[in-house]
Amino acid sequence: MNCICPGAIHTGLTAAIPDKAKETFARRRVPLKRYGEPKEVAYATLSLVLPAASYINGATIVVDGRFIIQNNGGALG
Repeated sequence: MNCICPGAIHTGLTAAIPDKAKETFARRRVPLKRYGEPKEVAYATLSLVLPAASYINGATIVVDGRFIIQNNGGALG
């Protein structure tokens, strides 16, 4: 089993957050300075379900604009 870990992504769940608040959060906390798009999570997911990836098991794919790296003091990369 594999896992996709999305960060700040434009979705129905984040639609209620004012755009200004999202921009401020992304500018301050996300190294790529923006919210991700659903298609970016979809592409990561697709890469794991293709037959060519059948030997990938137990992987965790983080789709968060480097948020986890920045907030772990660079310990991951």
